[in-house]
Amino acid sequence: MRSRTLSAGPDDARCEDGVSDVVAVVIEGARRRAVRDGDAQIDTAHLLHGLLESDPEVRDAFPGGPPQVIRLLGYLVQRAIGYGLRWSGTVEDSGAAAGSGMAGWSPAAAAALDAAVRRAASRGASRAVGLDLLAALVHDRECRAMEVLRRAGVAVEPLVTALAGETCQQSSG
Repeated sequence: MRSRTLSAGPDDARCEDGVSDVVAVVIEGARRRAVRDGDAQIDTAHLLHGLLESDPEVRDAFPGGPPQVIRLLGYLVQRAIGYGLRWSGTVEDSGAAAGSGMAGWSPAAAAALDAAVRRAASRGASRAVGLDLLAALVHDRECRAMEVLRRAGVAVEPLVTALAGETCQQSSG
């Protein structure tokens, strides 16, 4: 049984070394949110919430602009009192291969963080930024973050296209 503090284990630290300061803040916020919500693990919706709150580049990536981001944040805030209650006591398992077996992380969230670090490396960066993590989240079409995006009415394909374009610009720029 995980502690209520969701402390970072050795695998967590190794993977978290590959992220930017902004993503480290996102992870800490996700960890606090999971504890506050009574969740046993950090999941992809916790990460999405943190990205939207902490990273202006992530907010700018949404084709619907500020109104869409506000709607998403409102939806995520309702997690503890509404739609997310059906997730209570369950492990998020979208079928994604667990990234590193990180303690206190759902398999899908661990896989997303691992994919974000690999995405950053593929473009020659030493640390994953928020857009890398967002791209990893939208790549897993069955994760909780994607369920939140769909329920909030986000047109996912334009977001995926925008993130793919962002990768090309960063690697050539």
